[in-house]
Amino acid sequence: MKKKPPPGILEKHQIDPETAESFIGEKKIGERIKRLRLKKSMGLVEMGKHTGLSASFLSQLETGRVVPTLRNLARIAMVFSKDLSYFFEPEPRTLFRVHRQSERVRLPQTGVNDPTYFFESLGYLVPDRTLDPYLAEFLPLKKNVEVRPHVHPGFEFLYVLTGEMEIRHGSQTHILAPGDSVYFDAGTPHSYRCSGTEVSRVMIVTQHQAVAAHPSMHLRPLGTALGPTFPAGTSMERQKAEQEPRESSATSQRTIVQRTGRLREKRVAMEAKAS
Repeated sequence: MKKKPPPGILEKHQIDPETAESFIGEKKIGERIKRLRLKKSMGLVEMGKHTGLSASFLSQLETGRVVPTLRNLARIAMVFSKDLSYFFEPEPRTLFRVHRQSERVRLPQTGVNDPTYFFESLGYLVPDRTLDPYLAEFLPLKKNVEVRPHVHPGFEFLYVLTGEMEIRHGSQTHILAPGDSVYFDAGTPHSYRCSGTEVSRVMIVTQHQAVAAHPSMHLRPLGTALGPTFPAGTSMERQKAEQEPRESSATSQRTIVQRTGRLREKRVAMEAKAS
């Protein structure tokens, strides 16, 4: 007959007794212990030395062939710096969503009577998503039709599947063929249009959240000093300018002390020789 966990221990670690009873005999406990051990690249023998439990018992515990006691779980939790309640809390669910082609909805360009493109969202089932992937079809434009540029925070990626696309980014214009792709800052005015006579199919991924700017590479030219440099007029330059007089003054004082010491030594030597 399976022993019930002592109420005192459960109350101390804020574990519901019924929850403990439903989990303690299941294989999930062993799987969590094994994941913790493998994450630390720890063998069963080494884990046994830390917990005072045999390697064979730990092996059976991980495979669910034996039922752990709260005392044993507490020992294992201490080894991995975990609270005892870690083994009883629900595991976080990882994000994984499948979007079937038959379930997607094809939508036209909004705000116009004569749409120039149609699109399908490839990630509509994911709430609070940071990326928006689309499959879009751009129609060949009629004459005298202008495409208005737009901007938004973040970045954008476009991959051409079929047809030709004209991409305008700021003052630059590029023509992309099938297999070409482009990644750009969406904070700059940009637009795209079908530049051929056939429909262009492209995959577009937009990131509407502002992110930190890409770090710039400050390369040191050959032969230059390794010390820090401060742009003119900056507070760092002023701090350096204020520091230099203090350093020069301290150097002068050290020189005077050293010369005085040498003169004193010469005088003592001369007095000793005279006597």
